[in-house]
Amino acid sequence: MEFTVSSGELLKHLNVVAGAIHTNPVLAITEDFLVEIRKGNMTLTATNLETSISTRMKVDSKEDGALAIPAKILLETLKALPNQQVSFEADLDQRTLVLTTETGMYKMAVDPPDDFPALPASDDKEIQFPVTRLLSGINYTIFATTSDEMRPAMTGVNVVVDFNKLTFVASDGHKLVRYHALGTSTEQTGSFVIPKKAMSLLKSASPTEGNVYLKYNKSHAFFRFEDTQVICRLINQAYPDFNAVIPVNNKNVLYISRTHLLGALRRINIFANRTTNQVFFRLADNSLTITTKDLDFSNEASEQLSCEYEGDPMDVAFNARFFIELLSALSQEEIHLTLSVPSKPVLIYPDEQMEQEEVMMLIMPVIIY
Repeated sequence: MEFTVSSGELLKHLNVVAGAIHTNPVLAITEDFLVEIRKGNMTLTATNLETSISTRMKVDSKEDGALAIPAKILLETLKALPNQQVSFEADLDQRTLVLTTETGMYKMAVDPPDDFPALPASDDKEIQFPVTRLLSGINYTIFATTSDEMRPAMTGVNVVVDFNKLTFVASDGHKLVRYHALGTSTEQTGSFVIPKKAMSLLKSASPTEGNVYLKYNKSHAFFRFEDTQVICRLINQAYPDFNAVIPVNNKNVLYISRTHLLGALRRINIFANRTTNQVFFRLADNSLTITTKDLDFSNEASEQLSCEYEGDPMDVAFNARFFIELLSALSQEEIHLTLSVPSKPVLIYPDEQMEQEEVMMLIMPVIIY
């Protein structure tokens, strides 16, 4: 089996799939890249048995074949080479691969391709939508997942398919983000939960433009792009009813600059208690005062921000770190918050939503005794 390819182009494609390789795998073969050549197209695959990534590229080859190449030595070799055409010649009987460049020869051991785990497959119908919506769904939600293994479903992102929209939801019990990708046409309804790590790998492997084609079943979600496929094993737990915690009667509304509020919270939080990160909002007629006091170290701070406030005077406390995380995930300048009473969830919305998108964030107040 022989083939010739650009070292730079090969490295670029290997980097797409390399994230799926674990350093301490359950199976030694999953430290390898599976390389398959069919009619001048080379498919590169990596898996950690939870997430599998495949990508395809053109190569100069006169024969078809497959082999498994140790990922670490191949990546390090290509990274150390200048961009040039390199030739590969594999002897599957001897389990060796010789890489030849303009000035050198490098020989490495390889493994039989039959030892590589078979990838899951699905015959379900595909759902097509812009890849920019997928990336937005990941960026808006991935940070809001929990690391609490006692709540396994909430360690991932819940994806809900509902006829004309896809919804991405994540929550850690203190904050919640819901993102709607609108305008998706499908006859399907259902939901599944993708682990945070898989979502991170999916983001890294996704192109920045074009469409994504999604299929899912009870155990896996399949994301296909033009030349790349990502297969994610799902979390086998039902996601909590997130709609039950979203209030529908918040009559008090605060309109404010996101960047001004974010900057104030970052400054005020420097003086807050390191354990609680607690800050206080005092809301009155077109006035927001943010304060904090750390009695352990005699630190305190206060800032007054201009805003528009329509509602009852109110004092409400928050964890500043959670609030900063939510505001940092938004890009819009103007936002508004809706509130009811100091003990109930507060909702955050951009004043202007992006086309065919809707994002809503929820933060739980800190109860003041």
